[in-house]
Amino acid sequence: MLDLGSGAGADVLISARRVGATGKAIGLDMTDEMLALARANAANAGVENAEFLKGYLEEIPLPDASVDVVHVRWAYFFGPGSEPGLRELARVVRRGGTALVIDNDGTRSTFGRWFRLGYPKVDPVAVEMFWARHGWTATPVLTRWSFGSEADLEAVVRIEFDPDTAGKILAEHRSSGGGTEVEYAVNVWSRDF
Repeated sequence: MLDLGSGAGADVLISARRVGATGKAIGLDMTDEMLALARANAANAGVENAEFLKGYLEEIPLPDASVDVVHVRWAYFFGPGSEPGLRELARVVRRGGTALVIDNDGTRSTFGRWFRLGYPKVDPVAVEMFWARHGWTATPVLTRWSFGSEADLEAVVRIEFDPDTAGKILAEHRSSGGGTEVEYAVNVWSRDF
């Protein structure tokens, strides 16, 4: 299993436990800080079949046809422009393997509306057409953010959006009595190779 954009390695550790001693889970990230954190997390959890590599979506440091499953969560974001990364992904997946890409669905949900506000140049319909044109199938998933406090929600919104957009979103959310939960739609894009 390969997790592209693996960050602190949480998904890699889950996968490593599931594949057991005979399998391997690999995380790829481009930042030294995240790789160090992921390696420390694996060591602290006693997970030995997890490996973390430095690299980019467009240059995966693995041999051709070497991976059975690829997981990508919010690393390809907007579809168009991702073609080099998708070619590289196709290179490393074995025939019979599967890739899953989780991406924002800007066509629905509260977060989708926020996404359109924060990224007005991204056309959510064009993004969906991009994935379909490249042979990927969408499974729409409606989930939600649920925070312990409004301060936690605000902190995450301020990470996701520029200061002006975050301010508008938070003011609108408070005035509507939105509380600490936000409806969040994603698409899980899948492709068998």
